[in-house]
Amino acid sequence: MFFAPGGVKIGMMSDMVHLVGISGSLRKESYNTKLLHQLSTLLPNDTAFEILSIASLPLYNADLDIPASEERPASVKHFREVLAKADGVVLVSPEYNYSIPGGLKNAIDWASRGDDAPLLRKPVALMGATLGHWGTVRMQQAFLPVFQYLDMKPVHKPEVLVAQANTKFDEKGNLNDEATKEILRKKLLALREMIIKTR
Repeated sequence: MFFAPGGVKIGMMSDMVHLVGISGSLRKESYNTKLLHQLSTLLPNDTAFEILSIASLPLYNADLDIPASEERPASVKHFREVLAKADGVVLVSPEYNYSIPGGLKNAIDWASRGDDAPLLRKPVALMGATLGHWGTVRMQQAFLPVFQYLDMKPVHKPEVLVAQANTKFDEKGNLNDEATKEILRKKLLALREMIIKTR
């Protein structure tokens, strides 16, 4: 599904920047997934946004990760194909055990193997929400060597560290904190500028 600024669904347009967003949480009422969905209302002009789930991806198995073979799982093929068409990636994730959640790391592993790996050299924006006070800072630090190895182009500033997330959303899951909305707009704009700069 694609979104234009204001959350309006659109078809893919050749003159638009195409972003793919991924939540690192599988929890139904995840604040990170809620934050991800709110991004569709904060997009810069001429930016399309697609949300890609990691829920159906199996555990990484190199025996099944053969590009020329039909053995690669269908969910993995779809995941990689969507990422390959994206101009940039937005990762929105909680922090588990001071690091990257296992499900998200598994998805990264599926999308980072081979010469045709869709994450290679891809611009990326990382953000996270938590009930605590640290705002997923350690998870975001744990991603730095992953980005370095894949030669990805992370947007470092502004940092999006949404602490005490339970106070930032209303009962319908809408983000109601204006300061957070503003920093999200700046992050998305910085990602768009990174993409335009590196095209």
